[in-house]
Amino acid sequence: MIAEVYIDIPANPVDRPFDYKIPDEYLDILVPGVRVKVPFGNMRRLGFVTAIKDHSEFKRLKTIESVEDHLPVLTPELLELGKWLADTTLCPTVTAFQAMLPAALKANYRKIVQVEHMEALKKNVPELANVFGQTDRLNWTDLLKRHPESLSSVNHALRKGYLSIHQQVRSQGSTKKIAVVVPGVSKVRMLEVLQKLDNRAKQQKKVLQHFINVSESASYQPKMRALTQAGLSKSAILALAEKDVLVVRRVEQYRDPYKQSAKQTEPLKLTDEQQQVLAPVVRAIRNREHHVYLCHGVTGSGKTEIYLQSIQHVLALQQQAIVLVPEISLTPQMVSRFKGRFGTQVAVLHSGLSQGEKYDEWRKIREGKVQVVVGARSAIFAPFQNLGIIIIDEEHESSYKQEDMPRYHTRDVAIRRAQKYCCPVVLGSATPSLESFARAQKQVYTLLRLKERVNHRPLPAVHIVDLREEMRQGNHSVFSRELLEKMKDRLQKNEQIVLFLNRRGYSTFVMCRSCGTVVTCPHCDISLTYHRTLNRLKCHYCGFECSVPERCPTCGSDAMRFFGTGTQKVEAELNRLIPEARVIRMDVDTTRKKGSHERLLRRFGEQKADILLGTQMIAKGLDFPKVTLVGVLAADSLLHLPDFRASEKTFQLITQVSGRAGRHDLPGEVVIQSYAPEHYAVTDAAAHNYERFYTQEMSLRRKWGYPPFFYLALIRLSHPEPAYVAGAAERITQILKKQLSGSSQVLGPVVPSVSKIKDRYRYQCMVKYKREPALLPILRQIMQHFQESGTNGLQVMIDMNPLALM
Repeated sequence: MIAEVYIDIPANPVDRPFDYKIPDEYLDILVPGVRVKVPFGNMRRLGFVTAIKDHSEFKRLKTIESVEDHLPVLTPELLELGKWLADTTLCPTVTAFQAMLPAALKANYRKIVQVEHMEALKKNVPELANVFGQTDRLNWTDLLKRHPESLSSVNHALRKGYLSIHQQVRSQGSTKKIAVVVPGVSKVRMLEVLQKLDNRAKQQKKVLQHFINVSESASYQPKMRALTQAGLSKSAILALAEKDVLVVRRVEQYRDPYKQSAKQTEPLKLTDEQQQVLAPVVRAIRNREHHVYLCHGVTGSGKTEIYLQSIQHVLALQQQAIVLVPEISLTPQMVSRFKGRFGTQVAVLHSGLSQGEKYDEWRKIREGKVQVVVGARSAIFAPFQNLGIIIIDEEHESSYKQEDMPRYHTRDVAIRRAQKYCCPVVLGSATPSLESFARAQKQVYTLLRLKERVNHRPLPAVHIVDLREEMRQGNHSVFSRELLEKMKDRLQKNEQIVLFLNRRGYSTFVMCRSCGTVVTCPHCDISLTYHRTLNRLKCHYCGFECSVPERCPTCGSDAMRFFGTGTQKVEAELNRLIPEARVIRMDVDTTRKKGSHERLLRRFGEQKADILLGTQMIAKGLDFPKVTLVGVLAADSLLHLPDFRASEKTFQLITQVSGRAGRHDLPGEVVIQSYAPEHYAVTDAAAHNYERFYTQEMSLRRKWGYPPFFYLALIRLSHPEPAYVAGAAERITQILKKQLSGSSQVLGPVVPSVSKIKDRYRYQCMVKYKREPALLPILRQIMQHFQESGTNGLQVMIDMNPLALM
């Protein structure tokens, strides 16, 4: 029998299945979806088996060396999905397969240097014999790091055949094992041993007494750690194990990323509006029908309860559910709600977990130990085999688009999987993306509306403050007088405040007041951000950092000043103006450590802080009963970006962060500070009027030919030499103009707003199209040409329907 294997090399020249002979001993266990170790060229590589057949058109076939998995890591449906993903996102098939697996299952390749003839090595290259010492194999990287001077000797020994190089391939995944102790003999025999023990063996007697006292239940398997913590001696336990009285076993244990138990909850009574939304979803679940529902509900309208009750119907039919949330910071609250309702049936997948935790959660899903997955973008690939529903919360969020290969949008993958399983997809948002709402208007999706908050609570009152007027009246603070007064009022009432600013750091840039020089990153075309706690300047693109110059690098003047406002500066200003306020700052800098999102949010939820100050990660999904005031500090920080979605993102962020106020019994208020208070994105968000914003924005999109009226394909190139990348971009643009139909527009090539990142110059061109069957084949040819012609460092990236244009 023959296996078709995709080799674990993400490159176009090898992006096809290779045939390998299956040894007799693997015939029964080899199925599509398992990974195998195979010889490829002069290397050993991992590969994915995608099909089994009984003949090959090739005569001389190599043989599979070993099978890596006892169960397939990819189901037949995921194998098919991977090929579809590769076709639609223009990436190698194996890259799509890898995207579906936890990092722990990615291959770890190590070069090993093996001594073939030790005597010859000692005689002819004695200095190397000393390097190897007692061992006959060394890791190539370790060898070069510890003995860099021996490289020429190693090459000589390799040529002579005294040494050889092998590649060690293994998965990084490892199961966690713990030691448990179980009785090895009956209770009667233990009593006999206890009586015969010497009086000096007090610790052994104590251990035996413990095991004699516990019941004879076969399930009693205490952990070694628990026994030692209870005061029993480990050496005494091991001594009894040597006498076969006790048995120490190593058993597998799943890592638990959520240690604290969630409080059990019961389904809530739904409002009439919620029941009208839930009914068609339940009908689709019961009838196994595929529909895409857009649940457009104002903030606080009870969308989560609808998700929970939909899943209840799915579980009653022995089916499975995937729930996606956009940010790690939302996951703790979502997880506790779902664990509270469905207990141990819930697994969690997101980037905040350790590699081992992700691996264990993924194995629980694959082995059918859980029925519900809650997670961020990658959880869409959960290896379920009987899906009953897929829910995407905050469906408008840009984090659902993967920015690396494969550049997929989670919504497209969800719809593709749901079609396969004939099940519904529910997209939920208070501010749906224009593309989704337009599809709902055209009846491609079914629109479900929730116009009121639960228990008829009013939406928060919104005030817009004109920052230009504040400046004219001499207020140069981060806070308008109105916002400051309202914050002091809330602190007196013992209520909580959320402050939103879309910039981290202390100042957005450092500039010389004498000559106007702005301190920029030497590797990127972007100004450095000042971080006060470290007293350093940082690049948020490549990570470069340096100390703050005392004098201007251009004119030598000492007039260096900090401009702009980041979250650190706002925190410092709060400490100055309201020193009694307890502030929690949530941004990338304060949430780097594992579990820090959860820790900070729990502190705020337990009212150990008065003000939660943060970036986008606090703008949505959070639900705290004591929050009655929300301040949006610079509402228009996104408005003037060179991106056609700037108004949409601004409207969404203001609406979402406003929705954090007054979600429970206390009424909420929002203060929006803006330099463009008359802009429709700001005024419509303040009026909670999505339809008016949608109408206005759609008329502009139609006029300028942007999504949802057109599709986009972005081709981005980068190279260390600006002239080289400009020439390549020009050639690609000419090819596209020549080969595409007249109905498509080819724009560019242009330099993007950030022209250099990590010492690489950037160019891009864009295709706008409605129907263009020739586009994907042409783009695939362009990718192949530039990969195969050895383009001396040129990188070509193609993004179908991009969300980031800068």
